[in-house]
Amino acid sequence: MADVRTICVYCASSNRVDECYNSAAHKLGALLAREGISLVTGGGSIGLMRAVEDGTLEGGGRAIGVIPQFMVEQGWHHTGLTELRITEDMHTRKQTMAALSDAVIALPGGCGTMEELCEIITWKQLGLYLSPIVILNINGYYDALIAQLQRAIDEHFMGRIHADIWSVATTPEEALEQIRKTPVWDPSIRKYAAL
Repeated sequence: MADVRTICVYCASSNRVDECYNSAAHKLGALLAREGISLVTGGGSIGLMRAVEDGTLEGGGRAIGVIPQFMVEQGWHHTGLTELRITEDMHTRKQTMAALSDAVIALPGGCGTMEELCEIITWKQLGLYLSPIVILNINGYYDALIAQLQRAIDEHFMGRIHADIWSVATTPEEALEQIRKTPVWDPSIRKYAAL
């Protein structure tokens, strides 16, 4: 994973989720720190976002938050991050997070997390983002979304080749392993090229 220096993690900012999700997020952050990989998040101060950020920081790693100005004004940002980048709006936030990252991992989350995940999948399909995307399916949380994506392929709303755009993991360790073994996406030939 020598070329992966920064991983963007999409995740929930809810404090009302089962502890298994917080534990997985914290563990992912700790693993990133141990591997010397910087974390990019939405910069929030609660929920899984806080857990993955704190896991990284407690492990001596680098955590970069990207958050729009209106959220900072509401006090929703984590004040102890290595770096906080403030954007004008949500669109710029997502563009910045993608631009900073060498891979994406999606932990469980609500509409915002799923929207970020579906958008980055679309960007990769269009050749706007070429790096690995891993759905971290803790506790089967994403089973229905994964099934829906497969149905889109089965019913020809997406091509079979597009199933290779993302991979699925069930543990933080497996998510990093998926990133290690994901080949480079070459949109010009609509298949993976050898590394």
